[in-house]
Amino acid sequence: YDVDGTLVSATEIHYEALNNALQEVCNYSIARDEHISTYNGLPTKVKLTRLVERGNITPEAAQEVWDKKQEYTIKAINDLLKPDEQKIKMHQELKKLGLKLACVTNAIRVSAELMLKNTGQLEYMDFVLANEDFIAKPSPDGYLKAMKRFEVSPEETLIVEDSPKGLQSAYASGARVLEVEDPSETTLENILPCLY
Repeated sequence: YDVDGTLVSATEIHYEALNNALQEVCNYSIARDEHISTYNGLPTKVKLTRLVERGNITPEAAQEVWDKKQEYTIKAINDLLKPDEQKIKMHQELKKLGLKLACVTNAIRVSAELMLKNTGQLEYMDFVLANEDFIAKPSPDGYLKAMKRFEVSPEETLIVEDSPKGLQSAYASGARVLEVEDPSETTLENILPCLY
């Protein structure tokens, strides 16, 4: 699984946290439509590099924005994310079938694991590969590393993804892909037909 947008509704958390940090440090913000079309699914450091390249923020401000964005993100995750009984039951059923489960996310490890922990899903993951572990999506690197770690082929793998960058990564890995619009579509009923 990807995390944000597939297992957890945190797209808005990341968008708001980044804009809050940008406003505080640079008096700048990213419009929602621009975020969706250009930035959604990218790691924060990539977003900041693009903002520097476009002249929206200074290189000197980028690290301060990144630090503040992480603070806002952690606070929002702790304030807003609660156990998700539907996802917990889904993972329990998939584990009963003997499936191995992992998360591959462009989010940094601390926020990815906190999102999964607060929603009650972390304990069902065999492992989490985060931003620090692979070349960021849209590269397929993270998914290929997960397959290698599980010792499975792309044909034996199902990836659940939502964002354009994540979907590009998933398809490039050669695995089967379940496209979802948001976490409400990540269900046992939607996953099971894709497995066999």
